[in-house]
Amino acid sequence: MSRIVYCEFLKKEAEGLDFQLYPGELGARIFNSISKEAWGLWQKKQTMLINENRLNMMDANARAFLEEQMQAFLFEGKEITVEGYTPPQD
Repeated sequence: MSRIVYCEFLKKEAEGLDFQLYPGELGARIFNSISKEAWGLWQKKQTMLINENRLNMMDANARAFLEEQMQAFLFEGKEITVEGYTPPQD
């Protein structure tokens, strides 16, 4: 049976993550209050940020930047904009 959490991102109850995907206190907060759906949306943004900014994930500054963006996106409702990226038009 899946876990149900109140997703802070979607502002509704939704299926929670199966396990903590991120370390530490922030990881626990994500596990307890971010849904699978919201995490999937973040992962798409994260991939775009890494690719467009050519981030080296071995670099502590790059990881810190991504963590800031993740918190802003998941918990503060901030839209992540990627320089040079234009979303496809419908």
